[in-house]
Amino acid sequence: MIDVREAITRAHHEEWARVVAALTRRCGDLDIAEEAAAEAFATAVERWPADGVPPNPGGWLTITANRKAIDRIRRENKRDDRHREAQMVYADDPPEPLGAVDDDRLRLIFTCCHPALAMQARVALTLRMVGGLTVPEIARAFLVRETALEQRITRAKAKIKAARIPYRMPAAEDLPARVTGVLAVLYLVFNEGYLATGPDTDPARHDLTAEAIRLTRLIRALLPDDGEVAGLLALMLLTEARRTARVSASGELVTLDEQDRGAWDTALIAEGHRLVRERLAAAAAGVTPGRYQILAAVNAVHTSARDIRDTDWSQVLALYDQLVRLDPSPIIALNRAIAVAELDGPEVALAAVDRLEDNLAGYHAYHATRAELLRRLGRSQKSRGAYEKAIELAGNTAETACLTRRRDQLG
Repeated sequence: MIDVREAITRAHHEEWARVVAALTRRCGDLDIAEEAAAEAFATAVERWPADGVPPNPGGWLTITANRKAIDRIRRENKRDDRHREAQMVYADDPPEPLGAVDDDRLRLIFTCCHPALAMQARVALTLRMVGGLTVPEIARAFLVRETALEQRITRAKAKIKAARIPYRMPAAEDLPARVTGVLAVLYLVFNEGYLATGPDTDPARHDLTAEAIRLTRLIRALLPDDGEVAGLLALMLLTEARRTARVSASGELVTLDEQDRGAWDTALIAEGHRLVRERLAAAAAGVTPGRYQILAAVNAVHTSARDIRDTDWSQVLALYDQLVRLDPSPIIALNRAIAVAELDGPEVALAAVDRLEDNLAGYHAYHATRAELLRRLGRSQKSRGAYEKAIELAGNTAETACLTRRRDQLG
């Protein structure tokens, strides 16, 4: 018997972008398309448990969303031109040309990442509309309050309406101007799958990481000479290669130093390393690497070591030094401090971490890093307090279990 909740969740992941894309093309209004799709899924939640899962869930959702869109257009405005927009939903006209991208989800992401919007606004809006992430998940990714994130999305929608920005797939020559926003969207979708931020989901969501990798491969085919596309794909592959070793059978997160490296996916690692070597060759020829390329190189160092003790921490630190100059964000500085601890000791690293408190006090990984450094310095009481703060802020159940065990080991 098909689990109805599982069927609805699967349909959401597979059909959301396609339904919204079709409605947006036909009725020309992002808000109506998004809200009609949401109403269709809400109707599925109400009806499928009683009526059963339809033979064609995607078709059922599309038809229901079409009807919801027509109803909404008619309710909101009775003018003739709005009636004509509503009739477009049922039009039998052939679909418009797909343009440079023939994948529904990727096409919609490129369409939403319009350069007229601020980068954070276009990324947040696209994550909500296309990525299937909730407002709380996106807010945690940006390290902002949910209310602030909602306002950002609302302002982006308002600007789209006020400026009459068309939801039209850009031509091939326009893709490079939008690819930065698209890569940011896919990176955040991958991260949510790699380590889910909410307590009500699986600790790792393979559906999200697999989809992010699939779409990045498509972009790689579209823009084969873009170094950051290759870098992001390498980063995803090298991270995904460790997926099966990252969560124990008991549901606890397994940190890098404790993972069974024999369980890593050697094929993904080999592919990731090839991409990194390709970008290193470009760098040697004078092409400056970007953020994703440097992060991929860091992961290449980690996945090259047979044991945590074989890690070339000096190379890791050099890469982070390069990354800090490019992206001086507090999270990059926090990750750099971990490499500092291995080379210069936990005392030096702790001083660097403590300087980040104003920016990262609400970020669980900041407190988890402090807890580990304090533990290594023998300051058990302060380490316990830092672990407890990290546990309080962490949403991922596997990560919470790991932090709890390490706190309890303090005695």
